[in-house]
Formats: sequence, C-alpha cells, structure tokens
Amino acid sequence: MGIKGRVEDLKMSERKIPITKQKELAKTVPINLPEGIKKPEYGRTLEEFVEGQVFTHPRGFTISDSFAQEFATTFLDTNPLYLNAEYAKGHGFRGQVVPPLMVLNLALSMGVQNDSEKAVAHLGYYDVVFPRTVYPGDTLRSMTKVLARQDRGEGKPGIVTVRTVGLNQKDEIVVQYDRKIMIPTGKEKKLAESKPGILPEIGAATAWIPRATSPYPKLLTGPNTYFEDFTVGDIIVHANGRTISEEHYAWTYRLGNTHPLHYDKIYTQSRSGPLSGQPVVYGGLVFAWLAGLASRDTTENGLWDFGYTEGYHTQPVIAGDTVYAISRVLHKEPHPDPIDEKIPAGMVTFQLIGVKNRKGSEALEKYGADLFVKENDKKALGKEKIPEKIFEIERRVLIKKRP
Repeated sequence: MGIKGRVEDLKMSERKIPITKQKELAKTVPINLPEGIKKPEYGRTLEEFVEGQVFTHPRGFTISDSFAQEFATTFLDTNPLYLNAEYAKGHGFRGQVVPPLMVLNLALSMGVQNDSEKAVAHLGYYDVVFPRTVYPGDTLRSMTKVLARQDRGEGKPGIVTVRTVGLNQKDEIVVQYDRKIMIPTGKEKKLAESKPGILPEIGAATAWIPRATSPYPKLLTGPNTYFEDFTVGDIIVHANGRTISEEHYAWTYRLGNTHPLHYDKIYTQSRSGPLSGQPVVYGGLVFAWLAGLASRDTTENGLWDFGYTEGYHTQPVIAGDTVYAISRVLHKEPHPDPIDEKIPAGMVTFQLIGVKNRKGSEALEKYGADLFVKENDKKALGKEKIPEKIFEIERRVLIKKRP
C-alpha cells in the first residue's frame, strides 16, 4: 500500500467533529435542589451478593516496564527476574518479569469496586496460584464469582466468599485466588453491572514455565539462597524492616484499589473499632513489603512463585508503622518436571510471618513458637493473640539448585 492509500485508510478510521465555541451555561441552568442530587455508591451490601453471580470488573491495566520495576524496587524484591531483563532472558523468559504479587494486587484491586468497597474487613486469601508469566506490556483484567454468602444474624456483618481470576490480553489466566470478605447488611437491590456469567477457571492448575535457551549472567544473586541451602525447620529472621509512610495512599490507587479505608482520613475517622482513625495500609501492600523483606534470604534464586495457601492480615498497619518479616522452612521436594538440565531446581515451602514495630529477632525471643501458630487457632488452643503480629501465610517457590 502506498502513502496515498495509507492516508485514505486513516481518514476512513476517524470521525471529523467540529468544535464550536463553548458558552458558559451555569447561570442559565436552574439548580435543582434537592431532587437533582445524586450520590453514586460503589461496592455491595450483603444482600446484593448472590451465589453464582459473576462480575466483570471495570477498567483493566496495561503494565509498563517502569511501573513493573518500580513495584519491585518499592516493595524491596531482590529477585533479578523482576529487575534485570537480560537475566530473565537467560532463564528462558521473554524479558523482565512482572512480580507475581503485583499481578495479585492488580487483580484484587480491580475487583474492589464490585466486591468490597463497602467491606468491613478482608478476612483472608485462599489457594492463590500463578499459572502464567506476566510481562511488561501485558494488559490485565479481572473477573469474580460469588461462591458463598453467610448471614451471621440480624445487625451483624456477613461473610462473602469469592473467587477471582486475572486474565491477560489473550484471555489466559495469570492468577486465580479465593478470598473471604466481611460485608455489612443493607437494603436488597440489583445493580446494573451485576450480570451473571461464566468465570474462566484453571481446573487442574498448570504452571507454564519457560526453558532456558542461552547462558545467563552469573553471580547476580546471593550465595546462600539456593535449594541446597534450605533445611526443613530453619527459621530465618530477616535483618531489615520497612517503615511505611503515607506513600501507601498513592500506591493503593496506583494499583486500582478504590476502598476509602486506605486513603480518606475523614472516612476512617468517622468509623469505630480497630480500623478507625488513620487510613489503614491496604493489605496487599503489606503482603508485598513482607515478601520483599524476605526475598534476599529466601527467593532471590526463585524461578517461579507457585502461589500461597490460606493466609490472613491479623492486625492493621498504618503510616508510621515499621514492618519486619520472618520465614520458616516447612518442606522441600525435587521438582517433578525439571525445567531444564541447564537449570536444575527444587520446590521449597515457606511460612511467612509479619510483625510490626518490633524487630523480628525481638518478636521471636518474646513469643517463640507461638509466633508460628495461626492467630485464628489461638482461642481454641487457650493462647492469646499476638498484638504485634500482622500477617501469616504459606508459599511454595521453585528455587534453583547451586550451579
């Protein structure tokens, strides 16, 4: 096609709309009070969730190179797959990899407007899996299915269980997880965007892991974080903490989370209970900071984040709090289908614990084994909950063996 043809093609794809001079109209339009007032609301009360309902969440995100790398550095992740394109290519990836916790945060945050913008609390993550790699340039969207609704009695908030999938531009699932949300009761109504549908699901989860195709740069990771360096029972107290500032306001919205609990002081100061006062740091950010604090000692030589089991935010975090991470090695096993003879690897399962405003070493000395007992199990065991403990989850990672 010649230049003339391309110009004609461009003309056919555009509409020509004249722009007239705009007049000021405010003085001429009557102010319709109170009938004309509209107060749009988002999120749902308990009665608006119906088992089997599927929500397609608004917007979607195209992830740029700079955004992906900024997430990795802000949240302290040291795995070169998320920082170094040449390292990633040498391990068989197409290029720099988007951190899985960024993928989880985007999928969850996009769902807040439909799922949890009225939520009292996020109660837990369940069965998080990452079946495919996400790269800068990919566009993600997410969908959610209502699995169950539990009414806890008159005047009490109920519990809704949902399953969310994140999809790339090829409609491939890149993350799937369940979560439980505490939702207040209200008047039953139907919202226009609540349309039933089919949620794509992984079924038997498969991780599509690339094979190494070329030599990769050496000596870019620490010497003590290979598969052989971990022993079941090891407790790793990570050295550094991270003081969280009001930066978390911007990061909440950058990742698409619209719940005012995380950035609106007037909203939070009007509430009562443990989540009142200052805006609460969005839990996905706390999760990412703790995983990042642990990465230098646990996942720096990781090749794949298989996912996470049941996990909870056990206490809120606000700006000014300093968080620390502790890891415990729970299990090791050879990978059933080795990636490549060039890069042998095995799977390691860690328990990740987060504490606030007390160094990990001090928390371990004070609470000992109780630090690793699930907070939800403490009452049945006759144990007190730990006020400084903020997070607990298990994760399974594919980690390189020593070259």
